[in-house]
Amino acid sequence: MRPNILLIMADQLAPQFTGAYGHPLVKTPNISALAARGTRFDAAYCNAPLCAPSRFSFMSGQLVTRIAAYDNASEFPATVPTFAHYLRAAGYRTCLAGKMHFVGPDQLHGFEERVTTDVYPSDHAWTPDWEAPDERIDKWYHNMDSVREAGPAATTFQIEYDDEVAFFARRRIFDYAKANVQPFCMVASFIHPHDPYVARPEWWNLYDDAEIDMPDTDYSVDPHTARLRHGIEADVVAVSDQDIRNARHGYFANTSYFDSKVGELVQAVDEAGMLDNTIVIVTSDHGDMLGERGLWYKMNFFEHSARVPLVIAGPGIAQGISGNPCSLVDILPTLLDIAGIDDSALGMPVDGRSLLPAARGEGDTGDEAIGEYCAECASDPIFLIRRGDWKYIHCDAYPPMLFNIADDPAEKVNLATDPAHADRAAAFAAEVATRWDSAAIKTHVIATQKQRRAVHEAMQSGKLVSWDYNPPRDAANEYVRNHMDWTEAAERNRFPPFRR
Repeated sequence: MRPNILLIMADQLAPQFTGAYGHPLVKTPNISALAARGTRFDAAYCNAPLCAPSRFSFMSGQLVTRIAAYDNASEFPATVPTFAHYLRAAGYRTCLAGKMHFVGPDQLHGFEERVTTDVYPSDHAWTPDWEAPDERIDKWYHNMDSVREAGPAATTFQIEYDDEVAFFARRRIFDYAKANVQPFCMVASFIHPHDPYVARPEWWNLYDDAEIDMPDTDYSVDPHTARLRHGIEADVVAVSDQDIRNARHGYFANTSYFDSKVGELVQAVDEAGMLDNTIVIVTSDHGDMLGERGLWYKMNFFEHSARVPLVIAGPGIAQGISGNPCSLVDILPTLLDIAGIDDSALGMPVDGRSLLPAARGEGDTGDEAIGEYCAECASDPIFLIRRGDWKYIHCDAYPPMLFNIADDPAEKVNLATDPAHADRAAAFAAEVATRWDSAAIKTHVIATQKQRRAVHEAMQSGKLVSWDYNPPRDAANEYVRNHMDWTEAAERNRFPPFRR
C-alpha cells in the first residue's frame, strides 16, 4: 500500500531556535521524537524568505522567478501544477488545513478539499513598489511593534486560527480512518511562531525570562541589512533589552505551541491506526532573525531567515542526519517519489530533486540550494547559491557576500573581497550572471507590481467580490439530525468502532 503523507508546516520557524536542532532551551519534544526515528536535514533552505513566494515554490517545485511569484501579493497561477495535483491524479485524497497564502481566485491548487479558510488576504493588497523602494507601506510592512508588544495573552487571532487548523485536521484524519480512505496527503499549515510574539500563559510559563538567550548583534552593517533595518523601522524605533528578551521569550513559547500541534496530529494518526503507513514531514516556509545581526523577521538570506527545519519520519525512513544543502523546491519531487509517481507525470519541469534517497539512508548526490528574493525591503533581485560549505549572495545594488558556513556559521566574515578566495568569488559571480538576468527580472517585477496595483484599486470600488476561501459546510448533515437514526449516527462516527 502506498504510504499516506502528513506534512506539517510552521510559519517563520528557524531551526536554530528548536530543541530538535540543538537549542539548549527551546522545548520541541514532538519534532525531536520524529527526528529521533527519522532523518533531520541540517542545511534545508527556503527558496524565498517571505511567506507567499516560499509557499508557491514549495507547492510547485519552481523557483519564484519561473512563475513570477515575487511577493506576498503575487498571484499563484492556476496553470502551475503542484504536488497536490500530481498526488490527486495518482489516487491520493488531498486535503489542506490552514495557511498557504494563495493569492488569486484559485484557492485550492490541486487540493480536493480545504477544511479551513486562510489567515491572510488572497488579493493584491500587499503589493510592494520597487519604483519607490525606500518608502514604507505602513499599513502592512513589518515594524518594531511585534518586538515592543511581546508578552502573554489569553487569545490572539493566531492562536484561534491554529487551534481551528488542528481541530479540523485531526477531525479529517479520523474521517479517513472511519471511511478507510488511504492513501491521503494532508498538509496542515500553522501560522505560529510567526510574530506577533504573543503566547498563551501555559506556553509562556514554560520559560524563565532570565534564561532567554540574547541575540548576537556584533556585526558590521552591510547595505542590505541597513535597508532592512529601515524597512522595519529598526533604525528609528528603539527597543530595550527587555523588549528583545520578551520577543524571544514569546517566540520560544510559540515554537513549543506549534510543536504541541505536531504532537496532536501525529497522535491522531497513531490513534487512527495509520501511523505505520504514514510518512510525516515537518518544515517551515522560512525562518526568523529574532534580533540576530540587529535584524528581525525574514526578507534576507542570512541563516536564521533562510534556513528551515526539515524532518522526515515514517516507514522506510532511516534514522540519521543529512548535511547536504537542499531546499523547499525539493519537496515536490520527494512527495512524488514517496507516492511512486515518475517524471513522466510532470506537467512542467521542476527545479528540485527528490530527498527520499537521503531520507532512506542511501546518500544524496545533490548538494545545492538556490534562492531568489524579489519583494519588499529590496530594490533589486537578490540571489542565493548555497553549494557545499559555501554560500554566495548577490544583488546588483549591494556588494556580494561569500561565506564558508562550515567555518563561519554565524556569517561574520565576508570573503567576497578576500584575495585568497578571489577565484571562488569570481566563479560564483559568473554563475549568477549566467543563471539570472537581474535587470530583466527587475523590469518584470515592476511591471507586475503596476498590473496588480491597478487590479487591486479597481476591486476596491463597487461590490466586493472576495477571493478569500470560505470552506463549505453542510450543517444539515452534521452530528445528529431528524433524518438520521441516532444510534446509527453514533455508531458511524465512533472510532474505533464498538465490537460486540
